[in-house]
Amino acid sequence: MSKKNRIRMYVNQPLQSGMTVSCSAEQAHYLTNVLRLQLDDEVFVFNGQDGEFKAVITQVSKKNCTLQIKELFLPFAASPDVWLLFALLKKDNTDLVVVKATELGASRLCPVITEFTNTVNVRQQRLNLLATEAAEQSRRQDVPQVDEPIELKTLLTDWPPNRTLFYLDETGQGKPVMQALQNASVPAAFLIGPEGGFSQKELEILKNCPYTVSVTLGKRILRAETAALAALACWQAMCGDWL
Repeated sequence: MSKKNRIRMYVNQPLQSGMTVSCSAEQAHYLTNVLRLQLDDEVFVFNGQDGEFKAVITQVSKKNCTLQIKELFLPFAASPDVWLLFALLKKDNTDLVVVKATELGASRLCPVITEFTNTVNVRQQRLNLLATEAAEQSRRQDVPQVDEPIELKTLLTDWPPNRTLFYLDETGQGKPVMQALQNASVPAAFLIGPEGGFSQKELEILKNCPYTVSVTLGKRILRAETAALAALACWQAMCGDWL
């Protein structure tokens, strides 16, 4: 199988050559019923720490599939240490942010509850699944951590002071994003507000934090999901693994 067409699967266990891996029922269904793979077909597996390994299917049943781990295919390469914090959006838009931010290399995704957040409902298991599938498809070797929703005030109280937090300020008072990123480095994070932006109180709190930088994405008003992905793309181009 070519590198271009390889089938990839995330497994939550240590990996090394010679061991066997039992797939979950969902993974077995996908490999054998959706992709129609059979005995001795090749699959590539990764776990976010040991690298990516070649494997072959050695056992297939109606609800189970066993893989034999072969040689290391690619050594582990971690994604850049940049977090994306975003105010919860409506279901489809939250899903979109999780998938695309995973593709863009965010190492941690954190839904945030702000004063103007228009929903607090989230299906955590679904978001984790979406992040895993996006990592598999985008050839990442790690899967971003997806946090439970957290209130903005609580998030800032426990913030690690060595991690710069860039927050998008729709009032236009922030630095142009590319200017703000000229001397940026990891660890870093981006905070995206809800539709309608942050409240004045929240902006004052953010402004007075010693680790924050206010940024703007220009004159146009972007939807929250667009702003989140645009900010990540700018960071990857200036500081991340697109260099």
